[in-house]
Amino acid sequence: MALGPVEVRRIDPRFACFKISIRRSGIHGHGVYAEERIPPNRKVIEYTGERINRREAKRRDVGALTYLFALDQRWTLDGAVGGSGAELINHCCEPNLITRVMKGHILYMSVREIRPAEELTVDYNFAISSGRDVCRCGSPKCRGLMQVTRKRR
Repeated sequence: MALGPVEVRRIDPRFACFKISIRRSGIHGHGVYAEERIPPNRKVIEYTGERINRREAKRRDVGALTYLFALDQRWTLDGAVGGSGAELINHCCEPNLITRVMKGHILYMSVREIRPAEELTVDYNFAISSGRDVCRCGSPKCRGLMQVTRKRR
């Protein structure tokens, strides 16, 4: 099985609660955009993909584009296989979505009102141990990296 960029770029309507679409992004490659107003504190889309163990996730975590999302200490979802379209949501240091893991499901929830044509974004919160990925979100509060650096107390 060849793993790489998602070949079919579409939103699976079974997992999206609002009208959203995939288009070119100024942040990175393709992104997901609101096609209608999304109120705050609402489920927007569920992140789906093939459920794989951590060993398989490590094996697949190669190349420039991966769509791996750790569900817990044991399981990871690979959005490149059976993804809902949520795997194309880009990182931003000042996102309009937040991630919630509930009963084995990864949900993206709106943190504020999202306007039509606005790109959906989430803070990836990568661990600093995962490397250093340059952020290009363009937010006034941009950290410069997708990794979260926690200050010592």
